[in-house]
Amino acid sequence: MKTYKIYLLRHGLTEANFKGIYAGNRSDLPLCPEGKRQLAEIKNEGELPDIQKLYSSPLLRAMQSAEVLYPGFEPTAIEELTEYDFGSFEGKTAAELENDPAYSDWTSGKTKAAPGGEDYTNFVKRLALGLNNIVRDMMDEGITTSAVIMHGGAIMMLLAACAVPRKTPVEWTCDPGRGYALRITPSVYHSSGVVEVFEAI
Repeated sequence: MKTYKIYLLRHGLTEANFKGIYAGNRSDLPLCPEGKRQLAEIKNEGELPDIQKLYSSPLLRAMQSAEVLYPGFEPTAIEELTEYDFGSFEGKTAAELENDPAYSDWTSGKTKAAPGGEDYTNFVKRLALGLNNIVRDMMDEGITTSAVIMHGGAIMMLLAACAVPRKTPVEWTCDPGRGYALRITPSVYHSSGVVEVFEAI
């Protein structure tokens, strides 16, 4: 039976990562120098999987990561794979928000969306749509192996929703330039939306 392999890779570091700032799909940040250096080291290690096509979130930090990790590939932007919309929390740190009741409700799980931001259910739905668009594109083009440059939170939420083995979002955390290898069996995927994670990268 024909299967498809998709490698989900987290983009490199930005200044927001170092400062602990919430940076979602409203902040189109570039990679910082340290982020570029780390990705170049991963590339030079020669451990990245060979692929036939490259996809990416359209945000700058993801597209720049694609250039470093897979030079020579023109990444296809997938709009649905942008990071979560943090609403009014965007651009702020946890320390700045610690006395905000709305922030406390959000971090405790009482609310499913940041004020003015994205509901987690809708976030997962659009990520799943983005993955499905990639699978359909691969099938249409006869491609069996690809990589996707994504955001850390997006990888965590997507895999927690549709991957086996079943894990919580935090258990799908990965470092910049690293990620997970998915195996997609069309009959299983089309009937249930489930994908198999068979390797950490």
